Amino acid sequence: MKKLLFFSAVVTLAALPLITQAAPAQELPNGTTLKQEMGSVSARGSTIDELDANLAAAATQKGATAYTVTSAIDNHEGVYGTATLYK
Repeated sequence: MKKLLFFSAVVTLAALPLITQAAPAQELPNGTTLKQEMGSVSARGSTIDELDANLAAAATQKGATAYTVTSAIDNHEGVYGTATLYK
């Protein structure tokens, strides 16, 4: 059940559009490798939508132009996830 929940969270995060500040980092579609990797970030949120917004903000703050969600875990403390950054 936890694996299914984890997989569902990752798929949901990958499908969400990003609406944040001016010139935000954009989430790359799965399999896109045309950009140069520049690190990673992690974030927490109370919902998947909040986690996605926090990952996008962290990516933008680090100067990334794009990111991909690499993990998302939903537990009793909220949602935690990581993303790989690209420029």
